[in-house]
Amino acid sequence: MTVSYTLEVAKVRFGGFTKLLFRWKGSIYKLLYKELLLFCGVYVFFSVLYRLMLTPKQQELFERIALYCDQFTNTSFIPVLFVLGFYVTLAFNRWWGQYTSFPLPDNLMMVVSGNVHGADEKGRLLRRTLMRYANLSSVLILRSISTRVHKRFPTLEHVVEAGFMTWHELKKLQSLHSDFNKYWMPLTWFANLASKARVEGRVRDDIALRLLTDVTLFGFIGVSTLQSNNMLLTFNSMIDSSLQELNNYRAKCSLLFHYDWISIPLVYTQVVTLAVYSFFAFSVIGRQFLNPDKGYKDHKIDLYVPVFTLLQFFFYAGWLKVGELIINPFGEDDDDFETNQLIDRNIQVSMLAVDDMYQNLAPLEKDKHWDQRRFSIPYTLSTAADSQTPAFKGSTFDMRMSPEDLELHKQKDSVGLLQGCSLTSLIDSSSHHLTENMDDDHHKQQTKIRIIVDANED
Repeated sequence: MTVSYTLEVAKVRFGGFTKLLFRWKGSIYKLLYKELLLFCGVYVFFSVLYRLMLTPKQQELFERIALYCDQFTNTSFIPVLFVLGFYVTLAFNRWWGQYTSFPLPDNLMMVVSGNVHGADEKGRLLRRTLMRYANLSSVLILRSISTRVHKRFPTLEHVVEAGFMTWHELKKLQSLHSDFNKYWMPLTWFANLASKARVEGRVRDDIALRLLTDVTLFGFIGVSTLQSNNMLLTFNSMIDSSLQELNNYRAKCSLLFHYDWISIPLVYTQVVTLAVYSFFAFSVIGRQFLNPDKGYKDHKIDLYVPVFTLLQFFFYAGWLKVGELIINPFGEDDDDFETNQLIDRNIQVSMLAVDDMYQNLAPLEKDKHWDQRRFSIPYTLSTAADSQTPAFKGSTFDMRMSPEDLELHKQKDSVGLLQGCSLTSLIDSSSHHLTENMDDDHHKQQTKIRIIVDANED
């Protein structure tokens, strides 16, 4: 079962995360203790060999090898941090993508419940069969990628016994030959059955059918009908619309299949594994405590137990184990996906939504606050302090400004007309200058007229 500790870290408190270090199930200790014991055993073997079993001349040769290996592990000859960091990031993105690709029937069952009508036995049969086909498709794909689901349904006969498929449907599925996985066939049955329900009037319009599936409408709309302009416009709008619920469901099943098919390149997994294992293979000899009396650099003390080397092994090898754990979450590790429980949940809620809850509504009643314009929702004693917290209205709502900053700035000269002026002041200023220019032109025109009149009189 997936290990969940969300409630324990809902509130940050002293020692909150420290308590998680003492868990065994799903812990790094459970994943790593065998490798750690092996590393310690090999280290102790070389330590005893160096101290008790070698001659002085052999000890000197061992010390030279140890110094050389120590120099090799303390430099960047093996880029462990780089390859490990990139590998775990890649594996985590893949793990999250597989989680978000899990086919859930929630959206599909809402569409089926709201658009496949009929309170009679035939309507109920249609709705339940549609959702059974959807769940059957997810079971078939999960049988192909999850060891837990395959152990639960080792053969298709077990799927029939579980109620996801009838014997006639099993014969139909087996009679259709294909060299590839047939997880998509029940969704094809879904699309054809939805089209049949549209012809029978159980699905009342084409828009509702489009919500169910994006299949081509030629199967149930006559060619002569399509020749009308209105129907052509409706048909084109359906084709241009976004992918609908059935195709969304099918796409997730297909994506899970491709995640299982296309893995992280094997060469990169080998590079990471070899980098970590070779690093600690050299560390077994290079991190040995040498005789302090011989004056070797950085060997002035003999502690027997390489504490920091063990911590380094724990971190690096643990990081590698994290990548190995999440690269395929459809196995049987503690933190792998609970695929069997998801199958149980999906079939139960989908049948509940399209059968028991179909047209099963509570009577309409006025809500408790019907006659109140302003009302508040009560708090419990443990949350009463939240009611005193003011509502957030924006980060600048409580911003304070000096009286000088609140004064409006008016530009008087025409040089800075376009700087620091509002649109209204700019229009007013332009109008003022235009009026002045028009008055000057009018005055000059009147002067010219007087001159001409005086000249004629003379």
